[in-house]
Amino acid sequence: MTSAALEILGLGLGILGWVGVILACGLPMWQVSAFIDVNIVVAQTIWEGLWMNCVVQSTGQMQCKVYDSILALPAEVQAGRALTVIVALLGLVALMVTVVGAQCTNCIRPGKMKSRIVMAGGAIYILCGVLVLVPLCWFANIVISDFYDPTVPPSQKREMGAALYIGWAATALLLFGGCLICCCSCSQRDETSFPVKYSAPRRPTSNGEYDKKNYV
Repeated sequence: MTSAALEILGLGLGILGWVGVILACGLPMWQVSAFIDVNIVVAQTIWEGLWMNCVVQSTGQMQCKVYDSILALPAEVQAGRALTVIVALLGLVALMVTVVGAQCTNCIRPGKMKSRIVMAGGAIYILCGVLVLVPLCWFANIVISDFYDPTVPPSQKREMGAALYIGWAATALLLFGGCLICCCSCSQRDETSFPVKYSAPRRPTSNGEYDKKNYV
């Protein structure tokens, strides 16, 4: 019962991480303007994401524009698009596989195959966390490098946006949820792989032979 509850908890964490990756993928706040000038009064704030960039005026008005050319985008943006879309699709596959092999469902009879299927779902969640971590760290490295580069003009310096933090939180949920699912499947396999066998002790009879009832 405890193993099933932990398995459901891991599945819930994996779903939350999957939704977080989709949210981070769609948000345009991967890079935001860095306010490092003396004058703190700014007229506009620039947001840059994987699919569009937005300009937020001081009056509250916001204008967004989708990128015109895919091939003209930087390598980190193209890789971020590809990996986040792949993770979104793999997350759906992981959800379906885990639900099929979960202890709370009856899609497959209990046994080794059921535990292997749920372990495959947990492994896919872990793979999703590793894949989405690549563009997040790539973007963060570029932002930090440009921020401390003296050759980059202050107007072009950026800071890490909210989408990166949401993506890192989603990565943690995916990794933790996947590990939890895999651990529960391992414990379930141990319980089903070694059944307890009872055997009656063989006692000799008065004539020196073993009693046949001991073999029943």
